[in-house]
Amino acid sequence: MTREEIKELLNEAEKRFASEAKLIKLESGKVIFVGDTHGDLEATEKIMHKYLKSDNKIVFLGDYVDRGPDSLENINFLLGRKLERPDSLYLLMGNHEGHAVVSFYPANFWEGLDDELRQRYGEVLSSLPLAASTPNGIIALHGALPDVPRLEDIDRIKPGSTEWHQITWGDWQEREEGNLGIDPYTGRPQFGRGWFDKIMSRMGKSVLIRSHQPSAPPTMYSKRCLTIFTSSAYTHYVPARTIALVDLGREVKTADDIEVDLI
Repeated sequence: MTREEIKELLNEAEKRFASEAKLIKLESGKVIFVGDTHGDLEATEKIMHKYLKSDNKIVFLGDYVDRGPDSLENINFLLGRKLERPDSLYLLMGNHEGHAVVSFYPANFWEGLDDELRQRYGEVLSSLPLAASTPNGIIALHGALPDVPRLEDIDRIKPGSTEWHQITWGDWQEREEGNLGIDPYTGRPQFGRGWFDKIMSRMGKSVLIRSHQPSAPPTMYSKRCLTIFTSSAYTHYVPARTIALVDLGREVKTADDIEVDLI
């Protein structure tokens, strides 16, 4: 794409995201949840080719850039498809889309942009939705659950807030306690089962689908927390790229009620 084409793409995408709520509500059909792609354009293209059709909805859980070899191509491809199929494709925010809010490392995508494009990508990607909800018991987001009174309060979360950090940066640990504080090495907020049970009860949800943490077990908390990862960037942690497929017409109580497929 030329520079002018990129700027036009970003302008149109910004308008689209401004019209979407921070909490996406999915009502019917089949939903394909996609974990971090991190510049893995091949994975993204395979998913689009196979699943972006009929009544399907595809929800990407964030982290489209950095680490992988094709970050620019990956994010531009996703933004273009979003504009073509706005009601079939949803792009949630991961921590790597929040560079305009919090600096981090590695950030090879962001560091490879000039000042003007870095600002524009930062403005557009920091306006992405934060979570997706289904009527059969699923909440999907990038990292951990935010400390909000009700599910609908996700719509009021602002970039840079404590709740935003919890969603985009939060990790889960196999511990019984709730809020475990900030990891001194990664700077990420850490949470245990107590936090998971409390927030899921508030939201009235059965299963969390998330990504972000390739070192996490695929399922946690009696199989109610499902972690998927759809990038080849962490093959030492995750040897296979996974997605989750959910029929919204079926009741979901645990990850056993969700189909996990390989890409």
